[in-house]
Amino acid sequence: MKLTKDSIAQFGNIELLAKQVVEGFITGLHKSPFHGFSVEFAEHRLYNKGESTKHIDWKLFARTDKLFVKRYEEETNLRCQFMVDVSSSMHFPKDSDQLNKQEFSAIAVASLIELLKKQRDAVGLSLFTKGFKLETPAKTNQAHQRYIYSELEKLMDKENQLDGERTHIVDAIHHFAEKIHKRSLVFIFSDMFDGDFFKNDEAFRALQHLKHKKHEVVLFHVFDKSKELDLEFENRPYVFVDMETGEEMKLNPSQVREKYTEEVLNYQSKLKLKCGQYQIDYVPTDINQGIHPVLQQYLIKRSKII
Repeated sequence: MKLTKDSIAQFGNIELLAKQVVEGFITGLHKSPFHGFSVEFAEHRLYNKGESTKHIDWKLFARTDKLFVKRYEEETNLRCQFMVDVSSSMHFPKDSDQLNKQEFSAIAVASLIELLKKQRDAVGLSLFTKGFKLETPAKTNQAHQRYIYSELEKLMDKENQLDGERTHIVDAIHHFAEKIHKRSLVFIFSDMFDGDFFKNDEAFRALQHLKHKKHEVVLFHVFDKSKELDLEFENRPYVFVDMETGEEMKLNPSQVREKYTEEVLNYQSKLKLKCGQYQIDYVPTDINQGIHPVLQQYLIKRSKII
């Protein structure tokens, strides 16, 4: 299902939309290499030869001809924290039927929460620009989850998407690392439009701080590949406006496309290298490819840490 503003309006709220996204994703797993991650058996694990048979799920054995042991809460719980960049650059593209980066991130987080609910994992949400707009602890109760859904739904509202909101991802990472004391699985959604990110090794220190706290981290670098990487515009002059500073520049995209794409790819390469040095999963995320690739990355990460 291609997510557009028109197609998501029928669901009424972001939780119902997330349920639909996850349902389609799980159905697709049965036809893909990711079937082995067993989302449908979210509260089970494979039986290990020699252990007690007390908790084997015999009904499941009858259906699958495989031995699974029922998992209990202490076996399955993770603390999962979501950090979402809500600075003005995340509102691109504007005035189109396509989801912008912030709306895409909101739906991706809501869909991940639907998967996490199946595991009874605790979830928390933080929204940041230059400072933090919202910070919630990781909890498992339904009232807390509904509150998070309501905050994510606000991110879909154009009235809450104001220009001029700048970001400083380095400060946000440092603050978050100090704030969250318990080891967590951290998902960061950002377009990484921060001009200071590579200055004076600030990025190194911020990422090192996060890993020093023993967190497992996945950075989803969200962008519109067609416009922000490939610079796919008509061959005519455009006025490009920085959505965070208001700075304007008039140019013909075809005249700068080759050099521009080279610089963007170089930036992504440096970012991937820095993340790799601290064992942070770096995931380039094209908002035109839908939510399923994000959910696949979650399953890959969870399979490594459980």
